[in-house]
Amino acid sequence: MAEVNLLQPAEPFLDTAGEDLRRRIFITADASGADLCLRPEFTIPVCLRHIAHGNARARYAYEGTVFRQRRDEPAEFRQAGIEDLGETDRAAADARAIADCLDALARLGVAGATMTLGDQAVFEAALAALDLPAPWRRRMARAFGDLGRLKGEVARLSGEAPEPAAGDPQIARLVAARDEAGLAALVGRRMAEDGVLSAGGRTPGEIARRAIEQATLAAVRLDAAHRAALEAFLGLEAPLARAADALADCARAHGLGIGSAIAAFAARARAIPLQHASAIRYRAAFGRSLEYYTGVVFEVVQAGAGKPVAGGGRYDRLLGLLGARSEIPAVGFSIWLDRAEAAR
Repeated sequence: MAEVNLLQPAEPFLDTAGEDLRRRIFITADASGADLCLRPEFTIPVCLRHIAHGNARARYAYEGTVFRQRRDEPAEFRQAGIEDLGETDRAAADARAIADCLDALARLGVAGATMTLGDQAVFEAALAALDLPAPWRRRMARAFGDLGRLKGEVARLSGEAPEPAAGDPQIARLVAARDEAGLAALVGRRMAEDGVLSAGGRTPGEIARRAIEQATLAAVRLDAAHRAALEAFLGLEAPLARAADALADCARAHGLGIGSAIAAFAARARAIPLQHASAIRYRAAFGRSLEYYTGVVFEVVQAGAGKPVAGGGRYDRLLGLLGARSEIPAVGFSIWLDRAEAAR
């Protein structure tokens, strides 16, 4: 059982978890001015603990209180879960996490639960097969899981929706001139005047770089054939038993060279026990809001309920971002115990 402090350094969450979590955590500071936060989740602290102890391979269980703002629900609630770090057989580890998640919910008395499963790696492989510039692939990957945002990005990439214009003329001039240093200086001055140290965890330099990147990417266009391929992929949905075949059919129909990604997906699907596979449905556009995911992602909802009772996925890059000297394969899941209790 992993023991994780309630008060955590804020920087790892701000740097790696993504915009959604950044907006919802509770931040404070110690006497030296270092940013701290109330523990918003367990994955990042467990990974930091794993790195600090120099472990190569370990499986951690946890249970405890976390704090983050939620609409119409208490901001203080309990989570339980498992993180599997260092297992190189990714298909087996993914299948074990999925099975353990469903088994744990059954033990908690959550009946009629169904799992929606997506795959960040398959989506990123499809983007690469479209031969999009790397910045556009990163931008689309960040939107994975938010279908409305993805459709907006496709429309912009196709030239149907213009990039949002900067409302401030001074900012607009600096963006048009691609003056990253000047824009960063201006943003820094504006933030200092407002008494703001960072905007959603981003520095003035990061804000300037992203604004100029967005303006540069506005000139790129997606042709009709590639747009049709992307929209067909995003519309793909099938029971897990049929998902690999459906992906292969889509890839053949649109000339997407994603065979390696489909093979990895199929290997995982075969490793999931049959009694669990029937409760799983694949949706190509499904993702989760945490930006550290790199592969399979999933959420579990009880029939008739609107909010997930559990979720998880693979996050192979996270430990490297947190300071590990080499990539450490990682997958895990969390159960929202308050929602599981309500579901029961």
